[in-house]
Amino acid sequence: QLQASGGGLVQAGGSLRLSCAASGRAFSRYVMGWFRQAPGKEREFVSAINWNAGSKDYADSVKGRFTISRDNAKNMVYLQMKDLKLEDTAVYYCAAASEWVYHTRYQIYAYWGQGTQVTVSS
Repeated sequence: QLQASGGGLVQAGGSLRLSCAASGRAFSRYVMGWFRQAPGKEREFVSAINWNAGSKDYADSVKGRFTISRDNAKNMVYLQMKDLKLEDTAVYYCAAASEWVYHTRYQIYAYWGQGTQVTVSS
């Protein structure tokens, strides 16, 4: 029901745009989040957007470099990433939650995409 795409190999300082396609539910009413997980590390919050894009949030590590957006008419969520750093290397997951409260916590997200690999090289 959630399909993430757009990952790849990019040099440090480069850009990528991740996409998340939602289907099967009224995801236009859901909080949509992006999380990432690097090898040997816990899944961490990257960014989230509420249903009407009136609220957005970012992890401190990506503020000013990543931009989250959504197109409810297309059931799509995007994560524009620029000025990528080596430490951004991870599998990126999109997820959906019914409430904005605790949106930085992966435990509240009921629906998850399969993940897309982002690798930043020096």
